[in-house]
Amino acid sequence: MKKKVVIVGAGLVGSILACYLSRRGHKIAVYERRPDMRTAGFVGGRSINLALSHRGWKALKAIGLQDEVSKIAIPMRGRIIHDLTGTTSFIPYGKDDQAIYSVSRGHLNQIMVEAADKNADVDFHFDQRCAAIDFNKNSVTFQNEHTKAQHQEQADVIFGADGAFSEVRYEMQKTPNFNLWQNHEEYGYKELEIPAGNYGEHLIDKHALHIWPRKSFMMIALPNLDGSFTVTLFAPFKGENSFETVKTEAQVDAYFKRNFPDAVALMPDRKKDFFNNPTSSLCTIKCFPWKYKDACLIGDAAHAVVPFYGQGMNCGFEDVYELEGILNSTGENWEEALNKLQYQRKPNSDAIADLALYNFIEMRDLSGREDFQLRLKIEKRIAQKFADKFMTHYAMVTFSDLSYSEAKKRGEQQSLLLDKIMALPDIENNWESDMVMAIAEEWINNNRN
Repeated sequence: MKKKVVIVGAGLVGSILACYLSRRGHKIAVYERRPDMRTAGFVGGRSINLALSHRGWKALKAIGLQDEVSKIAIPMRGRIIHDLTGTTSFIPYGKDDQAIYSVSRGHLNQIMVEAADKNADVDFHFDQRCAAIDFNKNSVTFQNEHTKAQHQEQADVIFGADGAFSEVRYEMQKTPNFNLWQNHEEYGYKELEIPAGNYGEHLIDKHALHIWPRKSFMMIALPNLDGSFTVTLFAPFKGENSFETVKTEAQVDAYFKRNFPDAVALMPDRKKDFFNNPTSSLCTIKCFPWKYKDACLIGDAAHAVVPFYGQGMNCGFEDVYELEGILNSTGENWEEALNKLQYQRKPNSDAIADLALYNFIEMRDLSGREDFQLRLKIEKRIAQKFADKFMTHYAMVTFSDLSYSEAKKRGEQQSLLLDKIMALPDIENNWESDMVMAIAEEWINNNRN
């Protein structure tokens, strides 16, 4: 039975949700507070490049968009770590054919909106802010951002796909027994740039995610199609090496020369970028329930995570992919389907939120340490030798269909094995020994589910 579905938010999750639901024959109205990015362009300066991986590709492939998105995606096969001396080391993410993909959020969003808009049953409405929701009447009030005129839209089903600071979630907070946990990190981020070379070439390896780990802060760079890199500085708001310590152009120069000396020559506009682009916050949001009457939160509106595992978008796409399967299994019983979605996805969104926070520590602090790099080499060697029984923790999260909650659980268990191996005498010289593999094999046999 065809439903009238109102989706609040035309970002990545809202637009892919429109693609999926329109294919099922429903009438979709998508409302977005921002202007149409296809005509107004996508505003940069406060958005981190996205890392598209297996879960996201799976959702795109199911609606025939894999090839189109592949045109704007650059494979990154591992991390390149830059130390203070400018020496680099490469740490592969997985097997030789495995990579995560750098994509422009703006370009991807345009592709998704265009794909949804091709369906006659999908209508987009831009410059429209969600002002109120009457959950009893399934009515959403929208306000035009320019004229301030308001109108109401009736729906059979309402989705809040309007991001971390969701207006739909705010309206749900007024309903009984709604629980919200929100945590702002003491760290912020600022977008900078490494421009392309004189001939449009990438000035550093484009098939890697570059990291300058400095223990309490870090800088990363992801490649773009035009030869540039989107650079993001993550630092504390206050204290040593924080944003508050950099107030003048001279202080910007001193900060970069002291902490990222090999990047200075690559970033001629660092001072302009630093002061022109905002310092944005990092926030984790967990809430429950996601569903109230005929309305449901999805994507960042339900579970905003910090970006350090590159899974925020992938998790949101997986929400939509799993909703499709649930609708199939319930015969489009929407009450049952939305209820099942929240209970099925909540443990996994909580797990990836926790994993993302840990991965910040790994990226900014541990990734530059020799003992941690050795630990990853050992973990990868075990995974290669016992490929049918053991995956690296990163591969579980990034290259598999294993639920995030199960990946978190198994990763914690495998950490105990790696702790044991790293504690062996002279492990830095014996890590490739038969003894290490024997310890691993015994542990795997004793801990197989």
